[in-house]
Formats: sequence, structure tokens, C-alpha cells
Amino acid sequence: MNSEPNNLIKASSPYLLQHAYNPVNWYEWGEEALQKAKQENKLILVSIGYSACHWCHVMERESFERHDVAEVMNQHFVCIKVDREERPDIDQIYMMAIQLMTGSGGWPLNCICLPDQRPIYGGTYFKKDDWISVLLSVANLWANEPDKAKQYADRLTDGIRNSEKVIPNVKVDEYTKVQLTEIIEPWKRYFDIAEGGYNRAPKFPLPNNWQFMLRYSHLMEDDATHVSTLLTLEKMALGGIYDHVGGGFARYSVDGKWHVPHFEKMLYDNGQLISLYAEAYQYSKSPLFKDVVIETIDWLEREMTSPEGLFYSALDADSEGVEGKFYVWEKEEFDTVVGVDAHLLADYYHVTSDGNWEEEDTNILLRKFMEEEYADVKGITVMELQAKIKEAKAKLLQARSKRVRPGLDDKCLTAWNAMAIKGLAESSGIFGMPHYYDLAKRAADFILANLRGSDGGLYRNFKNGKVTIPGFLDDYAFFIEALIALYQSDYDERWLNEAKQLTDYVLVNFEDKDSPMLFYTSASGETLIARKHEIMDNVIPSSNSTMAQNLHILGLLFDNDQYVSKASAMLAAVHPQIKTYGSAYSNWAIQLLNEVFGINEVAITGSKVYDIKKELNAHYIPNKITLAGTNSNLPLLKDKQSIETKIYICRNKACQLPVATVDEALQLITK
Repeated sequence: MNSEPNNLIKASSPYLLQHAYNPVNWYEWGEEALQKAKQENKLILVSIGYSACHWCHVMERESFERHDVAEVMNQHFVCIKVDREERPDIDQIYMMAIQLMTGSGGWPLNCICLPDQRPIYGGTYFKKDDWISVLLSVANLWANEPDKAKQYADRLTDGIRNSEKVIPNVKVDEYTKVQLTEIIEPWKRYFDIAEGGYNRAPKFPLPNNWQFMLRYSHLMEDDATHVSTLLTLEKMALGGIYDHVGGGFARYSVDGKWHVPHFEKMLYDNGQLISLYAEAYQYSKSPLFKDVVIETIDWLEREMTSPEGLFYSALDADSEGVEGKFYVWEKEEFDTVVGVDAHLLADYYHVTSDGNWEEEDTNILLRKFMEEEYADVKGITVMELQAKIKEAKAKLLQARSKRVRPGLDDKCLTAWNAMAIKGLAESSGIFGMPHYYDLAKRAADFILANLRGSDGGLYRNFKNGKVTIPGFLDDYAFFIEALIALYQSDYDERWLNEAKQLTDYVLVNFEDKDSPMLFYTSASGETLIARKHEIMDNVIPSSNSTMAQNLHILGLLFDNDQYVSKASAMLAAVHPQIKTYGSAYSNWAIQLLNEVFGINEVAITGSKVYDIKKELNAHYIPNKITLAGTNSNLPLLKDKQSIETKIYICRNKACQLPVATVDEALQLITK
């Protein structure tokens, strides 16, 4: 380590600050570093990672903290460190470059570029000696054969710019159930019918995949997706990927049984999983799913909430330099903490003297049984078992809180906060928990008050009272989606008006004149070597698919044909791709479901709006939006003011006659 810090000491990202005392003369991405490269005609080394990335830390220890490695890096390169969570726009470009060069990608991502930012060579993790030899050979190429390096850059940059050209497509006359079946049939072959998820390891939660499956199984009355989805959610909730003591999910399991997690916890996973499990509870009424939501929100509030009411980004996998140390238990310690019920609960949580994973003598808590079957085998009532579990969890949490905690990435990102806000707002209605709504409202109000620019646009990040990075398309897409969820929680139209303003901002600033898709970066943002679209859904749905859904819903709420047409054009352009790789287009597939089955617009008037809403929430209707309120400017509520309670069901610009009860309304809501 150096005693003197490098330029990263001024950074807001915890990941960059971790590198502030490396002997490498790191810079943040910005004018100073980019100008230096041009003036000195030096190659740029762009090294991209994030704070919860295990192999990023390994490469730092092996290479970036070593003076002999730093000497080579500093002599031949302008070295730039990037937090991919703060600057996904940079990450997208260089990730595509590495994939074009090597056929695969991941983090740490190390890309060597010409002084004009165009990539010529790169890869992911390198061992120290390999890293030095790569650096020297590329520096040698630039010194002796610069024209060859420029040819590489030309080819790669063309590849990056053309990698996701979307051809505008004439809208299909009418989408049908047959097209949905064509997507699902090849997708089903990958289901793991024993352990849930897909038949491979590692296993990622992929919340949006299962949200689509849940809706598909309900609307299409399909058994295979019904069974696979509920099995997957059950296995994840019982497995080691779920934190049985503190709530919340790890990023993935390294094995095929959800047993051994990669222990970091990300806000984006948990925000989405709160939504997914709440929706799955509405569908199945499984008490396990309700417990997961409640415990995960408890974790979010206890460990991930900033003083301002925003939510932090991530908890690291490591503590005291050991992955998972914070979360695992030796049997002796487990027994001592739990006390009199230790024998009963050690078996329940699969705790053994030898340990239940590759780290000897330690145990990841996980379950093999549902409460009912376990209580039955042990000859006690379910209520007795639940009381003992609750008491044991409280003791274990108390004991665990005395351990050295994993590193916290305490930057707050708009897109990820939005996912948490949406999950909280939806859970508030489904479980009748006003406190969840309060948490959601507080975070959304803070973003609207403090993360807006003078031009009405959003900022991406908040840390130590400062915002520094203009928002990307995902920040807008997920926040607009969260505002729509808040409106459906309290029927305060200011949320919709804010959503509409942000949508109009997006349509101007992120427009691509040659494509129905929206650019990931704003026209007013920094110019990089390419402006990318983000189209495929991944662990997070793509910003374009989310924006298409927002446009569809806001188009219905405001009776705005421009929005609806834009959403249709976006779906039509992607539609031919969906069946080729369903899991990478699952959010687009939800949009397709909404096209095939229509969206039920449920307008509620009268003095008992919240009673009606509560009763409606007891039913699973995934393709609906609800509206309510007096003196409303929304077209669907105009001229529908009444003290008497009435429910109007509208679809495709046609409304049924109003009814007085939820039962009657459900008759009108057809699949």
C-alpha cells in the first residue's frame, strides 16, 4: 500500500475508494484522465468492477497493490478505475468489446484503449505475471506498430456500434396466444424440475423470468410453468441463498441446489424479489412467500436504509477477508445461542458438527422441510414450532450482529432505489402494511426533491449529500415504474404527473431517430465512443423493455396515443427475437402478455375506495391497473364522480356499466 493516496481519494464510490491507496496512479473516468492520454499519446487502461465483486478484490491484492505491477501500469498507461454500478454506460461499451474479442465477459473487466478511448485489447481476471506480460506486449505494439493497433480499434469499434442494431418492424396485426406458446415451449426444456430454476449451476434468482412465468401460468392456465415457478420460489426461500436469520437474498448460489450462496446481497435483486414474492403470495397464498417479503423488508430497513430514507447499494460477500464468514455457524456456537431448542432447530436448519458445505465445521443455514411437515415429524404443533423458530432467529440475529460486518456499499443509485420503492409500494397493498408505503414514499419524495437537475432530468447517484452523475435510461425507466406503483398505492395523482414529466423528458433526450428503441445515455450526457441501447433483459430487466411497459400504462392512464404507439413499435421491433431466447426477453414477454390479454383498467369511485382496493388485492389479477379519486383529470375518472361506491372495468377504450361489488367486477375482468 502507498502512504500517499492517488486521485481516487476524491471519488464518491466505495469501490473506487478501496483503490485510493494503490501504488497505481488511478484516475476516475473524466476530463483530466482522458485529456492526459491524448496529450501524452498514452494508451488508456480502463479497469471496471464493483464493490461486491470477489475476483475484483483478488486482482487488486495480487496486482494493483504491488509496486512492481504499478510501475509497468504507470509508465505505459493512463489508468482509469470505473465502478460499473455508477457508470454502466462505460461498462456496456467495454464489456461488448471484451465479448467480441474473447467470446465471454465478466468482472473485473480490464480493457486497453487507444488515447481516443477506442478499445484494442482486454479480458477479465489476469494473474499477476500474465497481467504484466499483457501490459508490456500491448505497450510494445503501440510504440512500434501503432497502425496495427489502430486497425484493431477500427474493427472493434465498428463491432460495438453495430452489435445491437434493431430493425424497426411493422406491428403484427394482432398478437395471439400461439406466439406466447412459441416462446414458452423451447424455454421449458431448461427448467430444473427437481430443484427449481434452470438445470445448470451457478443458479441466479432472475426475478423477472419468474414474474413472467407466474403471469403466464395464470393467464394461460399452464401447469408446467405454474409448477416450475412455485417450485423455484419455494426452493430459493428454503435454500442457503436466502438469509434465514436476517432476511434478504444473496446474488446467486454457486451450486445447482440453491445451497451455497455467493454471499453478497444486492439492492437490485432484493427490490425485485420483494415484488416477486409479494405477487407470488397473491397468486398462491403461501405463508412462506409472505414470510420472505416481511423478513427481506425488515433487512432492508434495518441494514440498508440511509438517514435520508434512500437505500444503499450492496453488502459485500467478505468480512475479515473471508467470504461468508459473517453468515455461517459452527454447531457449537449455534447450540449455545439457540439454547434449549438447539437440537430441534439444528436439524431444521441442517446444522451438523462437520459442517454442511466445503468450509469445514461451519454451516450455511438452510431448510429441507416446510414447517407443517417438520412439526408433524417432531410431534409438536405448527404454532409451537413457529414460536421456537421466531425466538431462535431473534437470538441468532442478536449474536450475529456482534460479528465484524461485511463491507457496505453506501452509494445510493436511483434505478436500484426505484426497484425497492416499487416492491415496498406493492407489498404495502398486498399485505395491508401502511409502514411499507411510508418507506416507499419517503425514498421517492427524497429523489424528487434532491436528485432532479435544473432541466427536470434525474441524477443517478447520491452519496454524502452530493449528486454527480446524470441519470441513464434505467434510472428513468425504473423510477417511472415506481411512481406508477405509488399512484396505485395512494391514488395521489402527483406521482403520475411526475411520471409523465419524466417520460416526456426521456422521449426528447434518449430518442434514437433511426430506431424505435431509446438510447441508454442522454443526448445531453457525456459523449463516449458509442451510444448503446439496452435491449435484452438480464438479472435486471432492460431499460427499454421497462420503458415500453411504462409508455403502455401511462398511455392508457392519460389516454395518450403517442405513448401507446411508441410502446407498440418497441415491442414489434423486438418481437421476432423473443422466442429465440425467452429468458433474455422475459420483460418484453410480459409486455406481449399484456397485448394478448389486454390490461384491465379498474376505476373505483365513492367513499369506500380503500375497502374495495383491499378486497381486490386479495385476488391475483396481473394484467390490471387501478385508478381512483375525485376531481381527477385522468380521462378514465372524468365524469365518474360519485359518493356511491362504483367500480368501472374498461379495456381497449370500452367501459362496462359500473358495478357495486368486487365480486361483480371480477365477473367482468376476463383473462
